[in-house]
Amino acid sequence: MSARVIEIMIESFWKILLPGLIYTIPLAVVSFAIGLVIALFTAIAQVSKTPVLGQISRLYVWIFRGTPLLVQLYIIFYGLPGAGIMIDPIPAAIIALSLNVGSYASESVRAAILSIPTGQMEAGYCAGLTYWQTMYRIILPQAFRVAFPTLGNSFINLIKETSLTANITVMEMFRATQKIVANTYEPLALYCEVAFIYLIFCTVLSRFQSFGEKKLSAKMVVK
Repeated sequence: MSARVIEIMIESFWKILLPGLIYTIPLAVVSFAIGLVIALFTAIAQVSKTPVLGQISRLYVWIFRGTPLLVQLYIIFYGLPGAGIMIDPIPAAIIALSLNVGSYASESVRAAILSIPTGQMEAGYCAGLTYWQTMYRIILPQAFRVAFPTLGNSFINLIKETSLTANITVMEMFRATQKIVANTYEPLALYCEVAFIYLIFCTVLSRFQSFGEKKLSAKMVVK
């Protein structure tokens, strides 16, 4: 590795990291938060006894799990203007990422809800709680503990998937790297550098995930 390449990598490190802190992480956090809300309602709709809601939820999951995220981004950002709907890059990215992660997370939440013994729901009814009160106070807290590891993996994966938003001109880490590569003509070094930064982000998040799992496990043991 020549001195020129090393100098370029040193100079570009903060130029890549800063968009990661300003765009990549916030984009993932906001999209995941919205996606989690979507996942929650979708999962509850699927396990409820309302056929129409269940069918709509399954259709949503089928579509967004069965099509590539990149295609979804293109449809929302480049396709919708053809129907007269103009959406800026960041809102378009949030919509696509939220809907995508919501479809996957809903299956994790649904499986977690179904893993809770039916006796828990019956106990809630015996205590005079309604269906929604039982879900909120008894079922969902337990389901969250079960789904936490899978949801944590979904968030870590979302951090990496934000790189696809570079295709709709969102100035996140990968897009910033592409611009630097266009000026320096050093793709190998710079793409390896951005990969290393993604690796750092995901490693830190994995540590937090492990810490959270231990805390939840400790609470379950205490109870």
